[in-house]
Amino acid sequence: MKITSSNTLTSINSVVSAVGTIGAITILTCVTQTTAYAQVLANETTTRIGHLEWDIHEVTIGTVKKYASATGFVSSGEKEGGSFIYEAGWTRKKDWTWRTPFGVAAKDNEPAVHLNFYEAKAICAFFGKRLPTDSEWTTAAFTEQRTSPTQPFIKGKKYTYANGDTPKHSHCLNGCAGLKGTAPEGSLWRGTGHVPVMTTQAGVNGLFDMGGNVWEWIDTKSGSEQITRGASWWYGPENQLESNLASKPADTKVAYVGFRCVKDIK
Repeated sequence: MKITSSNTLTSINSVVSAVGTIGAITILTCVTQTTAYAQVLANETTTRIGHLEWDIHEVTIGTVKKYASATGFVSSGEKEGGSFIYEAGWTRKKDWTWRTPFGVAAKDNEPAVHLNFYEAKAICAFFGKRLPTDSEWTTAAFTEQRTSPTQPFIKGKKYTYANGDTPKHSHCLNGCAGLKGTAPEGSLWRGTGHVPVMTTQAGVNGLFDMGGNVWEWIDTKSGSEQITRGASWWYGPENQLESNLASKPADTKVAYVGFRCVKDIK
């Protein structure tokens, strides 16, 4: 059972709704026990923010595998024998695809990259979701909206970074958490690659990696290009700021652009 929640009360209510009551005593009594409730939290993959249900982390390789298995999907990067990274200009890397982001086997809990805007949009749609707009993304990333946010976040406060007042808990090139990415030694001339989802600490609204790890496709244009937000492991923290509005051609497929999905709540 997957539970969608923005706070403890919503999570518990979801469990009660799902399993019903036993006489006058609801299953709530069991859920409030520490161990059981920890298991509930461990199963959460989405959270409600305003009128949207948000993926709390970037879409993973494992999720795209499910999509590919169901639809026969083959990405443009796979068809072309590999995707791109910037070295001395844009360089195509043989066998660097969403399945093998750095040319070697990857884990299912790593963010899915090397997918262009259209592919990301189609994957979200398959699961009954969509890509967020720029306004939706920036509001969720920087303004705390939970009724009872976890410390140190404060309801209604707008933060400088998606991880809070500083970028120290995010994964970036320098000036962040200092994490080591999953790219093999010697495969990159800059940075260490992304980290698996939920490796970093949750940020504003309980979302992971809205700043750093990988850029995220946004369903809003800037001129003829699609906006990407949040920056990545390839950049420093200054690119994580709301004022940093980056954009890329919609057919871009590179090692540091991924995505997350949202679902409209009716």
